[in-house]
Amino acid sequence: MSLVAELKGLKRKQVHSIWASYLGWTLDAFDFFLLVFMLSAIAKEYGTDIKTVAEATFLTLAARPFGAFVFGWMADRFGRRPIMMIVILLFSLFSFASAFAWSLASLFVIRTLFGFCMGGEWGIGASLVMESIPIKLRGPVSGLLQSGYPTGYFLASLIYFLLFDTIGWRGMFMVGIAPAILVFLIRMHVDESPAFEKRRHERPANPWSELVRNWRIALYLVVLMTCFNFFSHGTQDLYPTFLKEQHHFDTQTIGLLAMIGNVGAIVGGISFGIWSEHIGRKHAIVIASLLALPIIPLWSYSSTPLMLGFGAFLIQVAVQGAWGIVPVHLNELSPALVRGMFPGFAYQLGNLIASRNGPIQAGIAESHSGNYGLALALVAGVTIVVLIFWTLIGPQRHEGELSDGHEPPMNVNALGLGLATLGFALGAVLFVFMDQIDTSGETYRALWVGAVALFLGGWAIDRKTPATVEAIR
Repeated sequence: MSLVAELKGLKRKQVHSIWASYLGWTLDAFDFFLLVFMLSAIAKEYGTDIKTVAEATFLTLAARPFGAFVFGWMADRFGRRPIMMIVILLFSLFSFASAFAWSLASLFVIRTLFGFCMGGEWGIGASLVMESIPIKLRGPVSGLLQSGYPTGYFLASLIYFLLFDTIGWRGMFMVGIAPAILVFLIRMHVDESPAFEKRRHERPANPWSELVRNWRIALYLVVLMTCFNFFSHGTQDLYPTFLKEQHHFDTQTIGLLAMIGNVGAIVGGISFGIWSEHIGRKHAIVIASLLALPIIPLWSYSSTPLMLGFGAFLIQVAVQGAWGIVPVHLNELSPALVRGMFPGFAYQLGNLIASRNGPIQAGIAESHSGNYGLALALVAGVTIVVLIFWTLIGPQRHEGELSDGHEPPMNVNALGLGLATLGFALGAVLFVFMDQIDTSGETYRALWVGAVALFLGGWAIDRKTPATVEAIR
């Protein structure tokens, strides 16, 4: 059956679930990305530098895994639908409250609370949809769901383009209350997940026990999502600052270039999501990531708006092309009993580890005479290489009902995974603190050699174990 025929065969309630989750993630991202356009303005008002204000993005990202766990556990216990409404309402209110921050410290507190609430949306929305749609539509719908993220960035870019010079950064945050409207639409038109309904009267699973029982796949997914979050945040969060501080573009030019990049992101997410149904989840992620490598110089070192726009479009096709597979890939690999919590928690733990991205890139730029292009290119290049290797290590599951409750064996070699994770962690520490340690010494180089050796050694060991999970027929 063709994709068009599959889409036409969807029931009205399934369509409503898809659009509710897509819009939830869109408006979640919209509220998050309002901040990245205003780092310079906020720094100016509070008399500090951009690197200090960028700590707000770190705090937002760092709070998200805690929200993912708490709200995800609640979704597994009380249902996806009601908890999703609560999450959207709360993060909208905290975005609005950001406009009334009376000091930089108070802004940090409010954005931390915003991040806690924001952390619950993605996992709950993705599980609600993936448990509600036909198998053959998981890939395409996954791409659509994830394209909600760049759509939110696009909307934030548009609001910045149209209103920032008039309403300022406080007025921009007030616009962040808009997502609360979605709560009423979910209340009227969206049904509960069929998978949850089947288990509604069963005793809820203990989330900690499920994490321990599935520790190998949990560890694998956390590292995978660390790479993914460095990939996305490393190419997006400081991009407006790069355009303003290094190229000295005006508000309209920055907003337009950001919108162009996000159009590319939407194209990439949907296209690779569809393609993953034919070539597999892992192959789609690897191909999209490889496409980003040759685009980096065009994206980060061009000097004219035309070439920068071309680079922004292409890099985001690749970045969100890889990301388009994430919702379906994580849900297919997650235990059925805690699917409301597990994918979102793994995603947001990866976000926590990658949450220093903003300050890291700002620090790299400041230590190289304000060269934000170098900071963007360095983080993106390193991340792509690691992401490709880590994706190739792991399992994938393509067929089978997500509501059937059966769990396939996760054929990930524990020794190989452990060594590779250790190498990854060592490399991450060296990378995160590169601006605070002596990078010219022999010890630093030896530690890097050790990190790479552990990572590749673990990968080689794991290759002896079949990496693809058997499909459930």
